[in-house]
Amino acid sequence: MSSDFTRSGSCLCGGVQFRVAGDPLRVGLCHCKDCRKTSGSAFQAFAVWPRAAFEAAGITSTYGGRSFCPTCGSRVPFVGENEVEVAIGGLDVAPTEGLEPSYELWVGRREHWLQPLPGARQFEHDRIADAAVDDAPANGLGERLRESA
Repeated sequence: MSSDFTRSGSCLCGGVQFRVAGDPLRVGLCHCKDCRKTSGSAFQAFAVWPRAAFEAAGITSTYGGRSFCPTCGSRVPFVGENEVEVAIGGLDVAPTEGLEPSYELWVGRREHWLQPLPGARQFEHDRIADAAVDDAPANGLGERLRESA
């Protein structure tokens, strides 16, 4: 892992610690049922980095495609084959810099008291990548098809 800028994060108890280097591939918000339930919030803010930009230490468990610390229960990054999804709230420094969401998922489930993010692309369900927006694959981390979403 090498980059000019590194962000660190951890679970609540500190048993799982991680670092990501460089800029993420994409940043988004998701309003689906699964993200709402696992975050305990009205939406989940996340960023996706290449797998090579990620390092972690500690023991994790996974349920339903979501990783967490088995000691404190905090969500921790989900590591896929090529990408890593990091919940922005798990990063150590807040507020974050340079992690503004460029899209929102499952906007039909957005609370009526939340406004669409200005300038962010809106998706009724999962993100659909196209060459005009980005070259990142769609329906990867952060865009998994949600069960009963």
